[in-house]
Amino acid sequence: MTHSITLYGIPNCDTVKKARAWLADHGVVVQFHDFKKQGVPEQPLDHWLAAAGWEKLLNRQGTTWRKLDAATQAAVTDAASARALMLAQPSVIKRPVVEWSATDMTVGFDAAGWQARLK
Repeated sequence: MTHSITLYGIPNCDTVKKARAWLADHGVVVQFHDFKKQGVPEQPLDHWLAAAGWEKLLNRQGTTWRKLDAATQAAVTDAASARALMLAQPSVIKRPVVEWSATDMTVGFDAAGWQARLK
C-alpha cells in the first residue's frame, strides 16, 4: 500500500482519542495530523467537502460552533462558506476525518464501518 492512513483531528478531542485507541488496538498504523498545530490542509479539505459534503463535515453539535455568534452561524450556507469557516476555525470540523486511501475517507468514528474496511 503506497498511501498511508491519515487521521485528522485534535488530540484532546474524546472522539479522536477513542478512534486512535481503536486503531492502535487493531494494529492499524496511522499518521496523525493535528489541526491545532498543523492547521487544516486546503487540498484535502476540498476533497473531504466533495466526498462527504459540507453538511456532514461541519460539526454543529460542538462547542466551537455553539460559541460562534448567530451571524457567523447564519453565514454558513454552502460549501464555500463552510470551507472558509473550517480554515479559520478548524475545531468546527467533525472529527476524526480519516483518509483510508487517496480516494476513500470517512468523517467521525464508526467502529463497525472501520472494522469492515480492515478486512
